[in-house]
Amino acid sequence: MNLIVLTPEKEIFNGEISSVKVPGINGQFEILNNHAPIVAALGKGDVRILDMKGEKKTFKIQKGFIEVLKNEVSLMVQSIKE
Repeated sequence: MNLIVLTPEKEIFNGEISSVKVPGINGQFEILNNHAPIVAALGKGDVRILDMKGEKKTFKIQKGFIEVLKNEVSLMVQSIKE
């Protein structure tokens, strides 16, 4: 599936991934291939991306939103601390 991570200032990540774990406002959850469509608010915490090679990338967000539709995942976040 494809993931794009955006802040108001710039694009942080754009590429193929196998999973992404995000800090939902009611707890952490993970998006895998063929996930049901969802739009959810995100709280403060870690975002963990697992790419197609099995490599992890982790960064902290303050808050934002996630949208998943047909294996296209979009993260719109206020700010990032890598």
